[in-house]
Amino acid sequence: MTVPTAFLPQRLRAFLCSPAGGACALLLASVLGFGLANSPWAGAYGAVVHWPLSVSILGAQGPDTLGAWVSDGLMALFFLTIILEIRHEISDGHLSSRRKVALPLIGALGGMAVPALIYAVVTRGAAEAARGWAIPIATDAAFTLPIIVLLGARVAPAARVWLMALAVFDDLLGIGVIAVFYGSAPCWPALGGACMVLAGLVAARRCGVVNAGVYGLGGVLLWGLCVRAGVQPTLAGVAIGACLPAALARPGLNAVVTWGVLPLFGFLNVGVSLAGAHMGMLLAPVPLGVMLGLVVGKPVGVFGASILVARLGVASLPEATSRHMLFGLSLLCGIGFTISLFIASLAFTEPALVGAAKLGIFAGSLIAALSGWVWLRFRSRP
Repeated sequence: MTVPTAFLPQRLRAFLCSPAGGACALLLASVLGFGLANSPWAGAYGAVVHWPLSVSILGAQGPDTLGAWVSDGLMALFFLTIILEIRHEISDGHLSSRRKVALPLIGALGGMAVPALIYAVVTRGAAEAARGWAIPIATDAAFTLPIIVLLGARVAPAARVWLMALAVFDDLLGIGVIAVFYGSAPCWPALGGACMVLAGLVAARRCGVVNAGVYGLGGVLLWGLCVRAGVQPTLAGVAIGACLPAALARPGLNAVVTWGVLPLFGFLNVGVSLAGAHMGMLLAPVPLGVMLGLVVGKPVGVFGASILVARLGVASLPEATSRHMLFGLSLLCGIGFTISLFIASLAFTEPALVGAAKLGIFAGSLIAALSGWVWLRFRSRP
């Protein structure tokens, strides 16, 4: 499947078929969602986001709104495509050695520890805020990667792969934090079933099975078992991406994700209402801790850990990547929408605290996106 562009002018056709075209689609959809959430049509927008789509999955309550289905269901396809690209880079590309893989992994760990510490320091003495320490630890791959696509040649290919791998490691570690610190007791039979399905898919790949139906059915079943087990279901996309034979990694899935899943995700997730908000609210412990964790903690943690391990010889910096470029990419790691919003909803039960956390997430992510783009656009050099 490709974008149907046969009857379009050549320049427009080239734009739509380029990565920048998909990035612009995500940006426009996100701006539209934010605009509607802060317009006279905010009620209608909210009704679309929370449109009920309740389905029981293997005896458990699955996603129950349109927004939840996109975030927990369709976004599994996004992680699947990302894992496939990382697999390619590991087998024959910019992540083809342990030293190169170590850099984004250690960078992700640093980018989790420092924001959590900053949040804890800012909110000390506010007991009700303590449970939100993990809110600023996440990097949203869905919004980070399109920005570097728009920057084009200003970001080296190896640096792009580094950021992509770091964002995936970050999300996986974030999901682990959710499971350990915010999750309820898992449904062990369902979790065991998920492990069995995953083992079966691994065995199928090793036996040379290339039937798309086998992996498609296995992926759906694995996703359902993750929902039943109480595990973040987008992990199913990561698992399928790791199991899928290279022969089935077709570009059609990339087109579906780029022009369907990501714009829909942006439209439904960036619609944060700023009604009644003012700058003074950002000085409250929760939003200030979240904002500083994203804007200061993420780049300090990611950049500091990456430079440290590179100096110690544990890992290698990406090819053709200067420290200026690496710092700009570290700034972009402060974009924390999806997992951060999810953790906020788990950390707090009081609506006022959830709203305060969302304000900090929005402000911090916006500052991180703008500062990272400006730095890479005007200051970065190979």
